[in-house]
Amino acid sequence: MVCSPGHQAAGIPRPHGPGKARGYYDGDRDAAAFPYPLAAHRTWGGFDWMTATVGGLWDSLLAEGRPWWVTANSDSHEVYGDTSVRGTANEFSVDGRHADPVHGGRPAVDVSDFWPGCYSRTHVGATDFSYAAVMNGLRAGRVWVDHGGLISALDMRLNGIPLGGTLHVPRGTPVELTIGITLANGPNWAQFEPVLERVDVIQGDVTGPVADRDAFRAAGTRVVRTFQVRESRGRVELRYSLGALEKPVYVRVRGTDGNRYATGFHGAAVDPAGPAVDLDGDADPWQDLWFYSNPIWALPY
Repeated sequence: MVCSPGHQAAGIPRPHGPGKARGYYDGDRDAAAFPYPLAAHRTWGGFDWMTATVGGLWDSLLAEGRPWWVTANSDSHEVYGDTSVRGTANEFSVDGRHADPVHGGRPAVDVSDFWPGCYSRTHVGATDFSYAAVMNGLRAGRVWVDHGGLISALDMRLNGIPLGGTLHVPRGTPVELTIGITLANGPNWAQFEPVLERVDVIQGDVTGPVADRDAFRAAGTRVVRTFQVRESRGRVELRYSLGALEKPVYVRVRGTDGNRYATGFHGAAVDPAGPAVDLDGDADPWQDLWFYSNPIWALPY
């Protein structure tokens, strides 16, 4: 899977937060490690480089036809703003567990995690609330993710086929992407109601297995349509026509509050306004919110 890392509160600037990088993505390349570019060691709008780069590693997997899904990770250990601290009634080395937490007074501002679901969220399309149904939804790719409660719901279909699915139609069939978005319907954990500013449709060619697995490049993938969202409450309906389908493709979408963006890693012709690289010590996660959907494939025969 590709993802957004946990530890997002690490980017809150001092003195109100740790003043680190989002996810603690602030390391350098190790000489013994795979030679990823330095950009891969940073987050971009809170998501890892492999997710955020249009035409990059994630898209290269999708272009091969691989069902590689996106998720968002809470990774919660020590919670930002929490007033509890570890108790001292026992010793871990003796009892095999830490003491129950106790009230510690001031809220913690030097730690990096949010409570699960209070910032990073993974939304799964399931037929009911059972564990089996949720796991089936994850395996099928009926998943979209967001930060900070940017939107409340996403219903995306390609001629009726939902997220993670594959549309099989005769060559030359008209194909249309429909996107239904329920906007934020209340304040998030930071006590403000986010506003979705823009939605991008990303489309790529399905080319099959590549000769060089280390290229991390899908040259046929780019942002093909951008929608400016005018409403701040309620629901918006967006439509994008792929035309008469002549070749195998996939589509996915992303959205942003529009606070921070930059030319994408592979240039403006591929991604004119993608997420900007997060700055170490100045990357407030609440001021840079994005959502991402899983893909839908369309394969003509």
